Amino acid sequence: MSFRIQPTPVARPNRCQLFGPGSRPAIFEKMAASGADVVNLDLEDSVAPSDKDTARANVIDAIGSIDWGTKTLSVRINGLDTPYWYRDVVDLLEQAGDRLDQIMIPKVGCAEDVYAVDALVTAVEAAKGRTKPISFEVIIESAAGIAHVEAIAASSPRLQAMSLGAADFAASMGMATTGIGGTQENYYMYHDGAKHWSDPWHWAQAAIVAACRTHGVLPVDGPFGDFSDDEGFRAQARRSATLGMVGKWAIHPKQVALANDVFTPSQEAVQEAREILAAMEQAKANGEGATVYKGRLVDIASIKQAEVIVKQSEMIGS
Repeated sequence: MSFRIQPTPVARPNRCQLFGPGSRPAIFEKMAASGADVVNLDLEDSVAPSDKDTARANVIDAIGSIDWGTKTLSVRINGLDTPYWYRDVVDLLEQAGDRLDQIMIPKVGCAEDVYAVDALVTAVEAAKGRTKPISFEVIIESAAGIAHVEAIAASSPRLQAMSLGAADFAASMGMATTGIGGTQENYYMYHDGAKHWSDPWHWAQAAIVAACRTHGVLPVDGPFGDFSDDEGFRAQARRSATLGMVGKWAIHPKQVALANDVFTPSQEAVQEAREILAAMEQAKANGEGATVYKGRLVDIASIKQAEVIVKQSEMIGS
């Protein structure tokens, strides 16, 4: 173990992030009543340029007028390459109430992008006397973003979560696909007369997880575009969870339950984790550094894995 201990991410449920356009206030109440842990009101891609001002006003009103319960409430601002983002930040922090928890910064390509938003947020907070600091989440959506992913993960103490935005990422990388997440028709291996599809997003997800875990940030899987394909969504979510991601986006309400199901530890998994912890406690009492549980070796590393599962279950339950 390095002398520098990995910081612990913020302790909050983040199994599902439900997105909705700021230009459609009629759906805000439904989003608030959903099973999503995080609600993302969107001012960016899902809002037409002619609707930006109206969407921003809708979101500002909804932050204070709707009961969001215990959800993390986040607003995705426009990209730093647009003329909209500064007004998004200023109006949100000057006009919206303290119920706003987080700002999502899209298309982050370097640590300096986060620094720019941080500087503006800090100035407005000080000017308005806001006592609740706004946290950040960012989306990796470009070749530059994945190349600088560790610097981005370390860019600001406000940063709490990071996601992979598959569509813009694929375009930036020049990938020959229009699919948003999931396996791709031409990304396969051929062996013994059969095709075997692998995951083209795996390496980018692994890079994001490593950067996030190094710097105490929650790694989150992004969108799955085909909301008619429940099993495809579930399969990608399971791959992401196995890699160490804590949750996934929902771009359609039906995906909320799917994400929650995958990223909520099963009763069997929690029970096994507790039994491993108990077995290791007994081993420790016997002066042993390892023991055998159900025919397999468990040791100190197993304790850490089991603790993650138990803590996640307890956090969701509370």
